[in-house]
Amino acid sequence: MALSSCRSPEEYVAEADADVYALVAARRAALVADPDAFSIAPPEDSLRQRILVGIESGAAVELPPLRLSDCLAIAYENNRDAAERRESLYRAALDLTLERWRFGWQPSATASGDLNGSLEESTSWSADADLGLTRLLGSGARVVAGIGLGLFENLLTNDGVMTNSSFNLSVAQPLLRGFGSKIVTEPLTQAERTLLYEVRSYERFRRTFAFDVASRYLRLLQQVDGLANELANAESVKRVSERNKALAEAGRLNDIELDQARQNELSATSRVIDAQQGLDSQLDDFKFFLGLPIEFDLQLDVDELGELVANELEDLDFDEEEAIAIALLGRYDHLNAIDRVDDAERRADIARDGLRAGLGLVGSIGGTSQDDQPLDYGSDAITWNLGLDLDLPVDQIPERNAYRSALITLEATRRAAGEFADNITVGVRDALRDLISRSETFRIQDRSVQLAERRVESSSRNLEAGRAQTRDLLESQDSLLSARNARTRALIDFRLAELALWRDLEVLAVEEDGVGVDTDALFAAREAVRQSIAAADEADVPLRAPQRATPADTEAPSEQPPAVGPSGR
Repeated sequence: MALSSCRSPEEYVAEADADVYALVAARRAALVADPDAFSIAPPEDSLRQRILVGIESGAAVELPPLRLSDCLAIAYENNRDAAERRESLYRAALDLTLERWRFGWQPSATASGDLNGSLEESTSWSADADLGLTRLLGSGARVVAGIGLGLFENLLTNDGVMTNSSFNLSVAQPLLRGFGSKIVTEPLTQAERTLLYEVRSYERFRRTFAFDVASRYLRLLQQVDGLANELANAESVKRVSERNKALAEAGRLNDIELDQARQNELSATSRVIDAQQGLDSQLDDFKFFLGLPIEFDLQLDVDELGELVANELEDLDFDEEEAIAIALLGRYDHLNAIDRVDDAERRADIARDGLRAGLGLVGSIGGTSQDDQPLDYGSDAITWNLGLDLDLPVDQIPERNAYRSALITLEATRRAAGEFADNITVGVRDALRDLISRSETFRIQDRSVQLAERRVESSSRNLEAGRAQTRDLLESQDSLLSARNARTRALIDFRLAELALWRDLEVLAVEEDGVGVDTDALFAAREAVRQSIAAADEADVPLRAPQRATPADTEAPSEQPPAVGPSGR
């Protein structure tokens, strides 16, 4: 105990971190497979830190083009909302350590010393030391125990140092109001549940935040591809203009077709400038979002767009009803809404307990040793006491109002949970419709590009053969440019709609190489839904949202929903 009181503030911080990180790791492991390490401390050698150090030192920062995974790491390190979410989770675990401490043995150690005298001389001195233990039991009983040692010396009589000792033990047990573990351990129960809510919210935030970063990143790739298309189109139009100029100088082409080509060349150049300006502006916004200096030369890995194109579009193999069931059974925010109904019910029970009469049993025993005989306790030196304290509920207006308010809050919480489930249902339906629509749109635009490319080839051959005019070729090139831009936009729209659906079903995987569907979690969720549907059919009842978490030990909710367990990726 003496050694523990001599620790430095840094050691206390390290101890708190160790306790908190252990709690968070255990809770996260129950929700997701192989969770990454959690910490509120900024990483020491992150990609963002290397970039900032290089810029501050004036050295050239040479990095390969950033992939989506790199941008996710940079954004997560710097984002204010992400930092607040990490800190909120940390505080929830820290609060739980305090509530657990309240139900353990709480030691105390005190000492004091006095020197007494007059203006002329010292007359006596005394010293006291006390050790104590306190504990709150699950029944509501509070146990207090202590021992003490006292020293005294009269400096005027020179009788030497006199010693004595004392001890005490008291127990206070409520018998009516405030009796029972359900009432007494409510702060611990709520702290356990709050930590679980924060872990769920943290994992939910990681998915929604990753989708936000992916959306910004893919839109940038769309802008990069649009600029590349504009440059390719400008080069094609330039070749047509140079060809027409040579033919016009030879007297084989009229001025109308020459001016048409020149006008299209100028328009193409203008569009390149606009596309470059738009890309630069989006890059600056993205750097600001990532927390990187605006002057940093941010290069994106355009190969990721090619990977998106290479991945074939796959039709969903589950219907709307199954998708909604997956979301209702597995969405962390929905599980929190359901479990908060249970919290409101417990608070109503506690408020109802406050309306009861108070009756407490109090018992104590203690004694003080004979002077200068610290181990000698005579029969008359030890005393005990046993009593009852009664508090009749003669004026319960505050308690009455608290109970009625708790009942109102309970009904409001139930309505909120139902509304949340309805919003999830609507959101999943919209996400499914959007994904199907985006898929069809991409297929149409992909076919449109093929037709536009064929049209350009045909127009070019006919122009060389004299069976077409310059306008025909220029129009086909404009159509090809529009088709390519539309296809890229449709591809990005589809991939984002796909990620949005995985996010809404709580099966979006946030991994080192980017984001995508957690196939293991999706498979486990579908199996759980099938089992729930089969059980509902067998019982001849409709499929419902998961039941609230089952109380256990401290009545904290289970680490995972009963129907859908966490699965690996």
